[in-house]
Amino acid sequence: MILDMFDLSGKVAVVTGSDTGLGQGIAKAFVEAGAKVLGVSRSPSTATQEMLGEDNFKFVTADLSSLEPIEMIINTAAETFGRLDILVNNAGIIKREDSIDFSVENWDLVMNVNCRTLFFLSQAAAKQFIKQGGGGKIISVASMLSYQGGIRVPSYTASKSAVKGITMTMANEWAKYGINVNAIAPGYMATNNTQALRADEERSAAILERIPAGRWGTPDDLMGAAVFLASRASDYVNGFTLAVDGGWLGR
Repeated sequence: MILDMFDLSGKVAVVTGSDTGLGQGIAKAFVEAGAKVLGVSRSPSTATQEMLGEDNFKFVTADLSSLEPIEMIINTAAETFGRLDILVNNAGIIKREDSIDFSVENWDLVMNVNCRTLFFLSQAAAKQFIKQGGGGKIISVASMLSYQGGIRVPSYTASKSAVKGITMTMANEWAKYGINVNAIAPGYMATNNTQALRADEERSAAILERIPAGRWGTPDDLMGAAVFLASRASDYVNGFTLAVDGGWLGR
C-alpha cells in the first residue's frame, strides 16, 4: 500500500529546535507516523514531551552555537533508542540589523548555528548511518531567503543560502551510502523568528498581500513535507529544497 511508504515505525529521529514552533511540529509529525524522537534545544523541550509522551520523545539541552554537543547528541540518540535513522536540522537564529551597521558578533553567531553546526551535525549523523548500514535521511530547514536577499538580515540570508548549497553537496557525496539529504524552505511562518514582523502592521500586511494563500503558515503546514522526506516515499529524492510557502515563490 502506498501509505505504508510514509510509515516511520521503528525509525529514530533527532530534531533540533524541538521546544517550540516548526521543530515541535516536525517532532509531532514523526511520532504520529510511528518514529521515536530525540529533541535538542537550548531550553528544555518539556512542553513537547508532555504533548508526545516520554515513551516517544526524549530531549537533551544543548547550545548549538558550538560544535561541542554534537557527539553527545548522536550518542544519546543511539544509546536511548538503539539507532539513528533521521536528522532534522531545524534549529536556527536570526539577527536583524541594517547591513551597513551589522556586527561581527551577529554575523558569527548566526553562521555558527545555522550553517557551521548544521554541517558538522549532519556529518556526524552520516557517519552513524554508515556505521549502522541501511542509509538514512537528513532534512535541513532552509528559508525563502535561500532564494532571496531579504532586508536587514545579512547573516541569516547568507546562512540559509548556504543551507541550500551544502544540502546539494552532501547529497552528491552521500547518496552512494543510501543517505538522502534534502531541505524544506518554509514560507513566512507564525513562529518566534517572525514575531517582530507580525507585530509590524505595515510589514505584516505587505507580506500577506504577496502570499497567494493569504495567510501566515503554521507548523502543521510542514508536517506532511517532513514525513515525506523522512520516509521511504522520498528514497529517490536527493539534494532538493522543497518550498512550503503558500505560493510565495510563485509570485
